[in-house]
Amino acid sequence: METGLYVSLSSQIALDRRMTTLADNVANANTVGFRATEIKFNDVVADNGKAKVAFVDQGSEFLSTRHGGMTETNGMLDFAIRGDAWFAIETPAGQTLTRDGRFTLTEAGDLVTLNGYPVLDAGGAPIQIDGNAGSVKISADGQLNQNGQPIAALGLFEADLSGGFVRAGNSGIIPTLAPEPVVDRIDAGVAQGYVEESNVNAIAEMTQLITVTRAFESINALLQQSESSIDSAIKTFGGSQ
Repeated sequence: METGLYVSLSSQIALDRRMTTLADNVANANTVGFRATEIKFNDVVADNGKAKVAFVDQGSEFLSTRHGGMTETNGMLDFAIRGDAWFAIETPAGQTLTRDGRFTLTEAGDLVTLNGYPVLDAGGAPIQIDGNAGSVKISADGQLNQNGQPIAALGLFEADLSGGFVRAGNSGIIPTLAPEPVVDRIDAGVAQGYVEESNVNAIAEMTQLITVTRAFESINALLQQSESSIDSAIKTFGGSQ
């Protein structure tokens, strides 16, 4: 009977974690460059001496690789990534990867995010642009040009998230494993005058959230019934009835 309680409790822990990620996804359904968090759950099999019992582990988080829709803004410093890559920005938490390409220029000519974080090139250095030298054009590989002359290049990075990651601002992530610059990849590039929307399907996420919430409530009801049964059994065999 206690084994059933532990199995139910492990399920509740997993469901609670999934509810948290689903709620976060829904909250960021309109966040530029946001990628939804998914969780993979596995059985954890334990041998209690008589039979093997399958528990539910807490799951491992991973990012959805679906691309968000492309919205045209015609902004000179609005950029969207085509393919599986990331921009790099410098934040108080360190180098952060993001797909939010809404950039702007400071008076000093620093290319920064809307939050004022420096945008980095492939070498990890901040990008500077002369705001008085004419309009900025970008080639498909991320090279920035003014008056037909190259002046800098947006850094495009690939990230191995198998080691884990944490969320950061600007729809960003900080991977545990160091990101690497994109080199000689024709499937990764930049489009100017566009931004990538969130890849969250709000309706699907809300449906899942309702389903998970109901499952959590059902298990909670079963737990309460099991606890009542255990209490009754203890009283009966303990001679109190």
